[in-house]
Amino acid sequence: MGIYLNPGNEVFRRIVSARIYVDKSGLLEVTNSMLDTDDNYICMSRPRRFGKTIAGNMIAAYYSRGCDSSGLFRNLRIASAPDYEKHLNKHNVIKIDLNSEFQNIKDKGALISSVQEKAKRELVKEYADISFEEKDSLGEALLKVYENTGDTFIILIDEYDVLVREQVPKELFDEYLSLLNGLFKSDTLRPAISLAYITGILPVVRDKVQSKLNNFREYTFLSAGRFAEYVGFTAEEVKELCQRYDVDYGECRNWYDGYTIGKYEIYNPESVVRCLDEGYFEGYWSKTSSYQVITERLKHNFKGIREDVVRMLAGEQVRVNVTSYMNTMDSFVTKDDVFTYLLHLGYLAYDREKGTCRIPNREVRQEWFNAMAADSDYEATDEIIRRSEEVLELTLKGDEEAVAKALDASHINVSSNRSYNNEDVLQRAIYLAYIYALNKYTVIKEMTTGKGFADVVYIPFKEEIPAMVIELKHNRCAESALMQIKEKKYFASLEHYSGALLLVGISYDEKTKEHECRIERWEK
Repeated sequence: MGIYLNPGNEVFRRIVSARIYVDKSGLLEVTNSMLDTDDNYICMSRPRRFGKTIAGNMIAAYYSRGCDSSGLFRNLRIASAPDYEKHLNKHNVIKIDLNSEFQNIKDKGALISSVQEKAKRELVKEYADISFEEKDSLGEALLKVYENTGDTFIILIDEYDVLVREQVPKELFDEYLSLLNGLFKSDTLRPAISLAYITGILPVVRDKVQSKLNNFREYTFLSAGRFAEYVGFTAEEVKELCQRYDVDYGECRNWYDGYTIGKYEIYNPESVVRCLDEGYFEGYWSKTSSYQVITERLKHNFKGIREDVVRMLAGEQVRVNVTSYMNTMDSFVTKDDVFTYLLHLGYLAYDREKGTCRIPNREVRQEWFNAMAADSDYEATDEIIRRSEEVLELTLKGDEEAVAKALDASHINVSSNRSYNNEDVLQRAIYLAYIYALNKYTVIKEMTTGKGFADVVYIPFKEEIPAMVIELKHNRCAESALMQIKEKKYFASLEHYSGALLLVGISYDEKTKEHECRIERWEK
């Protein structure tokens, strides 16, 4: 058993022994099917705290010849797979945690040579009968083992992209490219590698790094393919956890859901586990990351970015082209590049079918609020966000005049002179003014109802507060909006809702640029 060559299973043993553990060993069925095939080079990218390192430790514990992991896996899903025994602790594994190596070495320039030397040292010890030379690279050493013994290797590199994200000097980066080239571009060495599994936050960098890793299959946070259910916790897994620990599933979904990958609803696993451990809902992910990531990207201020950010803050989705970003820290050219970067980091969620992005859940939304508060360009937006709780309270109290004034301010913030009278912009002003309501309501826009469409319906998670049906009118009185709600029986579609309703009619006068509001309580 070594540190780099054929590591032990102690780390995974602790993971399995944790109070809360979700069995993701089905991932090994997928990697088993890819061993020694043309698809055996895998690059898995996903955000921080979405289980990359845990998966890597599981893979090492399962394949490594340096330990006996039968006791760890016998009750897990992988144990029922036909080829379970065939691969259990039967392979040479080389595991490199590049981020830990980078953080722990004082002389960053010596990083790559240090990693190679430490891994080679263990190879020399394990294969004492083979004649290695001091100048051999790690790839050359592996090839000598294969040529002399026929032994193959599984190579695991965690946080492969750390040198990209840290923007290290060119000399160090070039040395890293040489390492990647020696390991993964040699046709001679390819038969010696049964599986390569590298992880990162960013997909493969699309310039120099891509040329060294273009034979890797990429599975990203936007398109995880056959690995989709292993990217985070699925809805079914979270439901089961919530039942076991007597936690409100609906509230958990509101806080930590919001990502759709393939056919799966994906939850942030770190946050779910912390919530179950601590016993209350909170933004746990923010404690391991920082809203400054958002703030730094928004400073680029590309054309259209502010308008789209406001739309997403208001609960809308915006179009995004995810194909142009080069996956580096210095290739931001358009707002699409910024949004794609934030998608890979988990600050946005992607709808693959629609080609849109949005803010996924309450936990992440709070990080966007924090970013707005720290950015002077969004000062007015931040003020509206901070006042949105008050706007909801005023609406529930029936304070029509105060609500109208709040909408005046919101409307000015989300519009330009050319778009001020646009109906979509007016709707966006409503969504932004009521953004705090997302913490208490499911929001349905243009909900099909009775004899027509309501502009927006707010259905509470808990019936201790009333649902709201909001109708907007241009250049007509708010009373007419209220009457339209009643005449079209918008509330008929809420037949399964048994609580009270608030009917909210809002009008906007293009000449005065002022809003009028009428609120009526309707008891079903």
